[in-house]
Amino acid sequence: MRRSVRSIGVGSIAAALLVALLVTTASAAPGQGVKLGGSVPSWAQAGALKSAAGPGAKVSFHIQLGWRNAASAAALAKAVSNPRSRLYGHYLTPAQFRVRFAPTMSAVAAVRAWLLSQGFTVTDVPANRLYVAATGTVAQVEKAFAVKMNVYKVQGASLRAPAQAPTVPASLSRVVTGVVGLAQHAMKPLIIAPPPAGFRNGQPWSRYWGQAVATDKPSAYGTSQPYAVKGYTPKQLRGAYGTSSAIRHGNDGRGVTVAVIDAFAAPTIVYDVNRFSTDNGVPPFRRHQFKQIWAPGLVTEAATGDEQDWYGEETLDIEAVHSMAPGARVVFYAAYSDQDTDMDAALNWVVDHHVAQIVSNSYGDLGEDLPADQIAAERAIFIQAACEGIGLYFSSGDNGDEVDTLGARQTDNPASSPWVTAVGGTSLGVGKHYNYLFETGWGTSKSVLTDDGSAWDPEPPGAWIYGGGGGTSQLFAEPWYQKHVVPASLSGWFSTTNRGRVVPDISMDGDPTTGMLVGETQTWSDGSVSYDTYRIGGTSVSCPLFAGVMALVDQRAGHPRGFVNPLLYLLADSHAYRDVVSPSDTMAAVRSDYANGENANDGVVFSLRSLNQTESLQTTPGYDDVTGMGSPNGAAFLRALGWRGWFHHH
Repeated sequence: MRRSVRSIGVGSIAAALLVALLVTTASAAPGQGVKLGGSVPSWAQAGALKSAAGPGAKVSFHIQLGWRNAASAAALAKAVSNPRSRLYGHYLTPAQFRVRFAPTMSAVAAVRAWLLSQGFTVTDVPANRLYVAATGTVAQVEKAFAVKMNVYKVQGASLRAPAQAPTVPASLSRVVTGVVGLAQHAMKPLIIAPPPAGFRNGQPWSRYWGQAVATDKPSAYGTSQPYAVKGYTPKQLRGAYGTSSAIRHGNDGRGVTVAVIDAFAAPTIVYDVNRFSTDNGVPPFRRHQFKQIWAPGLVTEAATGDEQDWYGEETLDIEAVHSMAPGARVVFYAAYSDQDTDMDAALNWVVDHHVAQIVSNSYGDLGEDLPADQIAAERAIFIQAACEGIGLYFSSGDNGDEVDTLGARQTDNPASSPWVTAVGGTSLGVGKHYNYLFETGWGTSKSVLTDDGSAWDPEPPGAWIYGGGGGTSQLFAEPWYQKHVVPASLSGWFSTTNRGRVVPDISMDGDPTTGMLVGETQTWSDGSVSYDTYRIGGTSVSCPLFAGVMALVDQRAGHPRGFVNPLLYLLADSHAYRDVVSPSDTMAAVRSDYANGENANDGVVFSLRSLNQTESLQTTPGYDDVTGMGSPNGAAFLRALGWRGWFHHH
């Protein structure tokens, strides 16, 4: 969904994160209610009011409790993730984390008792006791929390939210940090052009970059441009990123578990991945190497997303991870809806049960304009993950600087959190011999072929359509690991005195013009159902590709790298990365699309896609806000990050 935008300085928002953990009223007489800050989104304004929420409508929410000794938890998360710390790599087990930081059982009991007294149904309390999940009606919510629930029109969507800050009994105000989920928010899969039904990429295409040149189409930038690739195969991606030799010699991710989180669950996923793997020279999943699981204990609401989009997302994610780390175990945890509360509950389950050491998340919110209690709830999960040595990877977004989407420059949440690794997108050229030809920032502008076939309209580069997410956060301050690496011109984009977190951290192929080939069972217009392949892009490609590379790193290290950002930035400007820069001359490709999405019966539509059109973001030497520190440089990256001496050298 799209959200309205508010502009707040880095310092004020960073401070608001801490304030959101506290009640807005400092004290109250016994028996009086206390208002909680952070639950009302900025778009819940009178001007956007559509109607009152129906009193019988179902509301699912989390009473957030937060960690005991939260500052100590954050300090420990930093220490175990910092290669220069004596505690580096000394991770906690989930049980150890709960003993030190989980809310008390008495706090949970008090919250549960109050919820039951108000007529709510308590649906879940996770093992780490981070929240108490409950459901009820709008009428019950309005009475219990002393709020008015309304429906607002937000960027074309109708969303429910409270008009006032919720109130809780004073006796609970010392343990409750927020009420998450009263306002509706849906995550979106960061996938470009997922097939709503049957979909095939149009022909002609190139088997590798530059193989087929569109000499029958108008030139651009002084030369005939190549047809877009059919979609890079696992062999092409491994060759370009320099991991083929490592995989052949057994450094294939074995012994490492990668979790993937999305909404919903594709019913054909096992067949699709194994068919895709077999057809493309990748071993299919062995017995017990893959599991698809509905994350237990979730608060559910009616699905608000397109399940087929999410099926395509899951298929892409699993095939990307398995292509880059064919020996790794992969577990897929499905949320019952795309609501933030359900997605976060799935992630919390994965972290609190340590089901994996790497988690790939190809989804996110547009921008950072979210209730503060939602941000705080996610931060708590990220902190626990870091303490346990779990690396969380998030796609950086597919709308560039978000100006075209939201009207102002923003980064996307959760990728902008300083406690996760944000993976951005590039445009990748792979040669005839599976070799690396070039890489530049992903940002695409489009021109279409005129009816008479004589020119591209508008004149190239044409209209901007999408690109890898990046920029400077207005929500999170500059983290310690980015200092002395990220240029001051970027961290200080909005304020030179209150510098912000800059996104992304690292990048891999994400441009749909140079996208990955995936295979999925699809429903065609004639009613038939069958498997077929198509090219796909988005930072949804970049994130699981990099998660797969990190599985190779963890295997080589013999130890989870956990929250890897401090190590990534410690290696800045080293041979571990390929520095992604702008090309000397503008590059482009001709894309062919079937008008009906399936075959050439209704004609083929041709467009010119110009590369590295990144708007206010810039692809530059060194760290930049399009590609971060660049892309992983094959064997050098595996050696640098997989060096076992990191755990003994401070």
